[in-house]
Amino acid sequence: MVVAGCSKFVKNGVGTVFVGAPLSEVRVMTEKNDVIQNIEVWDLPTRLFHWSLVALVAAQWLTAEGSGAMHWHVRGGYAVLALVLFRLIWGFMGSDTARFSDFLRGPGAALAYAQALRRGETPRYLGHNPLGAWSIVAMLVLLLIQAGTGLFANDDILIEGPLYAWVSKGTSDWLTTIHRFNFNLLLLVIAVHLSAVLFYLLVKRENLIRPMLSGRKRLPPGEVGPAPRIVSPWLGLAVLAVAVVAVWLLVR
Repeated sequence: MVVAGCSKFVKNGVGTVFVGAPLSEVRVMTEKNDVIQNIEVWDLPTRLFHWSLVALVAAQWLTAEGSGAMHWHVRGGYAVLALVLFRLIWGFMGSDTARFSDFLRGPGAALAYAQALRRGETPRYLGHNPLGAWSIVAMLVLLLIQAGTGLFANDDILIEGPLYAWVSKGTSDWLTTIHRFNFNLLLLVIAVHLSAVLFYLLVKRENLIRPMLSGRKRLPPGEVGPAPRIVSPWLGLAVLAVAVVAVWLLVR
């Protein structure tokens, strides 16, 4: 499961133009600053979501391998579902960099970005680039399918999902099959995501991991624009509470 969101710097004959969508302001930097700028781009709730999800997916993989840990697997599934619900809400209420309206672009933008990479260019974005944005969406959809089908799944031995009684045994078996197959798709998307992070680190010399830890991105001289709006982490806590309560009401 990271501006203004998908905001980009473009150089022209005048100077460095900071193009922020959907931000309406465009700033032309006619004087360059020799000091590396540290801009806050990721809020605390987004970063905690990211690393909590990393830990949970790893735990879910491990607990799925042995029947003795299946009860923990079920509880972990609840946690994943709550995190995904949080991120979906946060995509509308969170900081600029976390909002879907700020970083999601159409297929044309993603294709143009891929073509720029092929030409050896590296369009700079404060947050998700157009390709990365769609990988985030794909991961959230797969996680939602994974957690959702797990609610109805069974292992034909001891464990049944909390909503198993809502469907027939045949439907539960079908959803269990989807649950297992979907996890392989999820692992594939995660592998692509990790490969992209390594590509940017080793080839493009852009560290995408550090900003997701510190929340701040280091910008070269001349690439300074309006910082994204960062909302209070207390709002994130409230949104998480809503997501947790919703999952609790669903599975109790």
